[in-house]
Amino acid sequence: MDSPLRETMAQPAAATRTPFALLAGPAMAGDAVAALMRRMGLQPEVCGADALPLRLALGPLTATLDRAAAALLDFADPADRATSSLGIGLLGDWRTKGGCWVVELGGADGAADAPSPPLVDYLKLLVLLIDAFDAAQIFWSPARLWTGAPQFRGAIAEMQASGMPPVLHLVAFRRRDDAGGERVGTRGLAAFAGQELEAPVPPGWDMAAMVKRLARLALDMMLNGAVARAQQAPGLERGETVALTPQPASGARPATVLVEFSADR
Repeated sequence: MDSPLRETMAQPAAATRTPFALLAGPAMAGDAVAALMRRMGLQPEVCGADALPLRLALGPLTATLDRAAAALLDFADPADRATSSLGIGLLGDWRTKGGCWVVELGGADGAADAPSPPLVDYLKLLVLLIDAFDAAQIFWSPARLWTGAPQFRGAIAEMQASGMPPVLHLVAFRRRDDAGGERVGTRGLAAFAGQELEAPVPPGWDMAAMVKRLARLALDMMLNGAVARAQQAPGLERGETVALTPQPASGARPATVLVEFSADR
């Protein structure tokens, strides 16, 4: 099977919007942005009455570049407990200094049912724009995750060399408690494989142990596709086993793979 990374992103559920990224960096005038995009060979086309938004093109990919609107800034608010971050902190004026840019797949007037572009092309575009805007942080909407832009850029460069996607920059790992006990689940994996992962926390296991194992499973799904049938396989450590049981989507909840780790380590 070809890697999902070499094909297209999984189509989002009807209740979710097209995947996008936010780049937080210095402010820049709209005319200057258009000139910069032109020098970079991204074929900017103005989509409205003003200098922004711009439609960009990179190979078969089209994307829309604009200043991030208030609704997107609210969605990405790092103070919201629903937002995740990977070892970074945004400055207090990140919303108001005018340097937060949204990069959205497709044209501003594109059809809602248009096919998704190759993911590798989109990630390449984000790397180019990180450098263009001298961005300090990047927000990846499918995972609702902030990470350091230089680290993200380096991880994508490594992916191009090794073929291994940067799981921790593209997938969030969230811990929650419910009536069934503690669980850790992914958010954002469905954009690549059409499924999320969710696992009960075995007694005595901490978050690091869970993320280490779920990240390995997420990487396999990003490279090889969704889990099609229930199965059991050896775990990460000697004597461990992991059971994988696909669960269908339900309402706004995406298709999920229930993961059960053996507790005998």
